[in-house]
Amino acid sequence: MKILQKISMVTVAAVVLNVWLFRFGKATIYRGGDASNMTEEFAAYGLSETMVYLVGGLKILAALGLLIGFFNKKTITPAAGLMAVLMIGAIAMHFKIGDEAIKFLPAGIMFALSSLIIMVNKKLA
Repeated sequence: MKILQKISMVTVAAVVLNVWLFRFGKATIYRGGDASNMTEEFAAYGLSETMVYLVGGLKILAALGLLIGFFNKKTITPAAGLMAVLMIGAIAMHFKIGDEAIKFLPAGIMFALSSLIIMVNKKLA
């Protein structure tokens, strides 16, 4: 279980950091609505540019918290919890605008992995 948790921590952190730091301005099949970048995606959800950076900052913070968790176990549950909540929000936004299921997939997987991290961390404590 400990290995599964570590793999999940690296996966969630790597995916989120990739999306927010390297793919921010790029089109993907997972973007909400017809958006071709992150700012357009948030606009499709009816959210402001301020929210783009607030949510992005929180996701990057949570991803870094998961990586710090390899050295300081106290950051794992709060970081994974924050990530799970943010992913519920992402799923809700896709649902709100009627996106097809494929666009929900990354957020759903990140939510599931974040939840797994929390459950395993509680069992190891």
